[in-house]
Amino acid sequence: MGYEYIALVMFGSLMAMMLTGQRMFGVIGFVAVVAALLLWGERGGYDLAFAQTIKLMNWFPLMTLPMFIFMGYVLSESRLADDLYRMFHVWFGPVPGGLAIGTILLMVLISAMNGLSVAGMAIGATIALPELLKRNYDKRMVTGVIQAGSSLGILVPPSVVMVLYAMIARQPVGQLWLAGILPGLMMAALFILYIWLRCRINPALGPVLSKEERAMVTRAEKLRLLQAGLMPLGIFLVMMVPFIMGYTRLVESSVIGALAAFIASVLKGRMTWKVFEECTKRTLAITCMFMWIILAALAFGAVFDGLRAVDFVRALFLEDLGLNRWHVLILMQLSFILMGTFMDDTAMLVIVAPLYVPIVAALDFDLIWYGVLYTITCQIAYMTPPFGYNLFLMRAMAPPEVSLMDIYRSIVPFVGVMILGLALVMMFPQIALWLPETLYR
Repeated sequence: MGYEYIALVMFGSLMAMMLTGQRMFGVIGFVAVVAALLLWGERGGYDLAFAQTIKLMNWFPLMTLPMFIFMGYVLSESRLADDLYRMFHVWFGPVPGGLAIGTILLMVLISAMNGLSVAGMAIGATIALPELLKRNYDKRMVTGVIQAGSSLGILVPPSVVMVLYAMIARQPVGQLWLAGILPGLMMAALFILYIWLRCRINPALGPVLSKEERAMVTRAEKLRLLQAGLMPLGIFLVMMVPFIMGYTRLVESSVIGALAAFIASVLKGRMTWKVFEECTKRTLAITCMFMWIILAALAFGAVFDGLRAVDFVRALFLEDLGLNRWHVLILMQLSFILMGTFMDDTAMLVIVAPLYVPIVAALDFDLIWYGVLYTITCQIAYMTPPFGYNLFLMRAMAPPEVSLMDIYRSIVPFVGVMILGLALVMMFPQIALWLPETLYR
């Protein structure tokens, strides 16, 4: 059997075993180790697992994962985001669709402090969704807003997904984060523009706050809320400014961010022993999950490298099918969208990235830029029916009057907006590359 057929059997076995419902890291690691044993004997199987474990433990930026995850959970569990939403609620209430616009801005700041879309979804569904529905916002509009806004969590730094991509693609995490800032802000701006236009054309979708409710909020109260709501922004600046200026490294900045979030929750009187224990437990669980998945992915990728599967796929696309490099790139993105209907971003990354990244490099595309494209595509895949990850998270958190069909219909225009954003970044790579090239010149 040729190596290309062995690679196809490995990939097919992986997809088949995933249908059994087993844990992702177990499936990926099992296929990798069994393939290594069959190909290179006992020493191959043992050495593969051991070598990838040492490689994982030696990757210093991995220490950022628990820090950013802890920071996100402190923000969520201590409810520091409540003041932030109240601020947007008051300041944007008079604008058509203002509370929905405020929700997008809330999600941007939440994303800047946790790096996970799930945390943003949880905060949006528990804080923003009840308020928006109570004020007669269209249920399809608001569920789409929360899903789209929470997806920014994996694009706006610090992004956990980009940390994982950095390890697989062997690219600097700092440059990837910087590359995600402008596309993330652009995507948020496109969401806001769409909401404003829709609500201006049809005010019933996002009614403004009544004059009576606006009159109840004094100027002093507005300024107080502004001060309280800017605390999360201060946490982000305290963490990122030293890193961008070169005073700290990535790991040190992550520690500063986690410590700043903890101190802020203590000063607000929201940090109890129960909250601290819950944040710590969840951080440990998520961190261990990521480490096991990365370890399995490294082993799987090592076997693929040994089989030279990358050369086979590249020859298939470029020689046998006669595609140019942009056709290949678009097919890769479409495959991510397809897989995203039944996988999360981490699973997609660890399965496919070891195969795709060398092809992207061989096609002379910038790997930093491609990391941003991958992340945006994951955002789209999260919300693509019928089995998009965010769709079912939204259904689990939404009230009973919001049906699954409402959620499906709510996301259609936002997926269109995100495809537009993806196309803009593909056509104009400097949207992603300008900032890292400027600061790392």
